[in-house]
Amino acid sequence: MNGLEFIKSKQQNWAKRKGFELAGGTIPNKGEKNYLSDLANNLFEPLTEENVKRFDSGDGNETKDYKTRLAKMKALHSSSAIVVNLFQYWQEKGPCSLLNACRLTSKIDRIDGYMFKNIGSDSPIEIRIPNIEIRFEEQFEICEDKHLFPHVSNIDVIIYSRYVDIAIESKFSEPYGNRKLNGLKRKYIDDISFWDGLPNLYELAKEISPDNNKFRHLDAAQLIKHILGLKKKYSNTPRIVETQGIRKLRISPLHKNFCLLYLWYDVLGKDGFRHREEIEQFAKVAEKDNIRFKHITYQEVIAKLSKDFYQGNEAYCNYLTDRYL
Repeated sequence: MNGLEFIKSKQQNWAKRKGFELAGGTIPNKGEKNYLSDLANNLFEPLTEENVKRFDSGDGNETKDYKTRLAKMKALHSSSAIVVNLFQYWQEKGPCSLLNACRLTSKIDRIDGYMFKNIGSDSPIEIRIPNIEIRFEEQFEICEDKHLFPHVSNIDVIIYSRYVDIAIESKFSEPYGNRKLNGLKRKYIDDISFWDGLPNLYELAKEISPDNNKFRHLDAAQLIKHILGLKKKYSNTPRIVETQGIRKLRISPLHKNFCLLYLWYDVLGKDGFRHREEIEQFAKVAEKDNIRFKHITYQEVIAKLSKDFYQGNEAYCNYLTDRYL
């Protein structure tokens, strides 16, 4: 059983324990029985009105059925469903406990509003910050040329705070399918202005452009595009220098006020082992360019939430543990 089969089997067994009828993803009820007809049955809590709007504004058909297929979020193995099940709960409560479970802060008081100035580093400084906000499906423009770059970087979750914003890319079953991962299109490589301050990621980008023959489980091209989108928003440094008419990369530090967290579901066997190896490989490259890139598994986060923050969150922790551990 490979990683994808394991995840699907585990989720199907959870649905059967709950008494949910499984449906095929192709309308009318064709294909593998790995969907739920009612989206609410696939979520710990129904989507808030604001979150419905945010998912509907994207181009992923996450919450709405379309002509031949059920909504993607109705899939038991949906990465958007698992990210909603983990994060939406904390939108009203404040994400401090969740940040700790993601190992982005040390353990702190549960009072909402505590945050750390240099989050994601080895020596966080505790300060008081109000108005920490969790938002789904945030979009970051990579280039202003809409004709050449019509698509934006679409990030699953952003946690906004005063000093640092945390961008979260969620993966559930995607790393374990048999599909070949896309490379990075040549237009990204050809525009040298994208790569100011990112010489090591630039070299990696060239390795996976236009075809990706380096990574089998980690979508490195997607992560690089996320970094480019975040860099454009948060960096105020000049992107290129021109000397005697020659345009060159300017190697300069970025403004370090974002952190990219890769949150993934781990599996046993070769798929899980190789996926973790690829994550570590990418992390080393990002670190050389002073990018705050962190990674952690869903299982680690859920286990820590249940261990350290169970009181007062019993139904939530029980749901996550029963379904995903």
